Amino acid sequence: MGDRTFARAMAAVREYRASRTIPEDLLGKGGMDESLAQITDGLDKLFAILDHSKYKARAAPVQTRTHTMAVSERFTLCRDENVVGLTLRRVDGGDVPPWHPGSHLDLVLPSGRRRQYSLCGDPLEKDAYSIAVRLVPDGGGGSAEMHTLEVGDRLSVTGPRNAFPFYASGSALFVAGGIGITAIIPMVRRARALGMDWHLVYSGRSRQSMPFLDEVSTWDQERVTVRTDDVDGLPTAADLLRHAPDGGSVYCCGPPPMLALVREGVPATGATRLHYERFSPPPVVAGSPFSVELASSGTVLDVAADRTALDVIREVVPGVPYSCRQGFCGTCKVKVLAGAPEHRDRRLADDEREDHMLICVSRSAGERLTLDL
Repeated sequence: MGDRTFARAMAAVREYRASRTIPEDLLGKGGMDESLAQITDGLDKLFAILDHSKYKARAAPVQTRTHTMAVSERFTLCRDENVVGLTLRRVDGGDVPPWHPGSHLDLVLPSGRRRQYSLCGDPLEKDAYSIAVRLVPDGGGGSAEMHTLEVGDRLSVTGPRNAFPFYASGSALFVAGGIGITAIIPMVRRARALGMDWHLVYSGRSRQSMPFLDEVSTWDQERVTVRTDDVDGLPTAADLLRHAPDGGSVYCCGPPPMLALVREGVPATGATRLHYERFSPPPVVAGSPFSVELASSGTVLDVAADRTALDVIREVVPGVPYSCRQGFCGTCKVKVLAGAPEHRDRRLADDEREDHMLICVSRSAGERLTLDL
């Protein structure tokens, strides 16, 4: 594709975006039918990729790109001021790699900590990313450091990556708990733009602690349920899944108790698909105890059946790198010098699995592992 052809194509794309209307479906009801929604969503994704990449046929995959970015805006997102919103722009002034609802960024903070944050802005905004961070006083220090960032501070940013993709077709129930709204809100915006049949259940401790309520309050309130623990009590599975669509999808992001309720409750509904993302490490399931030897010191550590190797190792080596604690980012990858790992990650390639493991989720297939630590 030559430059002139590409320019004509992008002009057509812009005209398409500006003039697009949502037609009635084949039954005469407002909104697109499922096939048209899938086609339109696919076109939008293709257009976004072309528009952002300027047709660089040999460009590196989006998810592997790393850029130095600076904070260009900083603002609070809820009344208790425990959630800060940050706008990030590349220091070289270039466009950011494209992204789709459900995506997150990998950030290296000034301290060297690595953390993931969901993108919660507009995918069509080509020159900036938006994220939101809740302060967790008893966390690992990442959120506290993010709350100290000021306009002009720089970060190393990799991504975007998407382990929680949104399939923009059919009917959908969105369930968000607390800061989990950051992953969900771009999906709801997309569903609204496509004319999908959707409902949002948004739960939090109190209205003062819930970001994006101002925006949510402008949506069709028949499609929105806002629950707060201080008024409504802790939600039940029935509360969260009352609007689960027959034959549709459920998207959930929130704290572990909410995820557990939704996962246990979905089979009793008419929904056929469940998609979810965790903001905290999952519990260890079907684990067996094993030992880890740290090669540099000869120290042998016992890992209980309900604990991870990462948690145990951090007690004696607090500086060991980690980030997601869910087996997808790869930050905690360690070389295995002896023993056979039991891989539970979603990251390593087959050749890497021969002599490496992610210590945040993977375990030992035998009694002991020796790690290059």
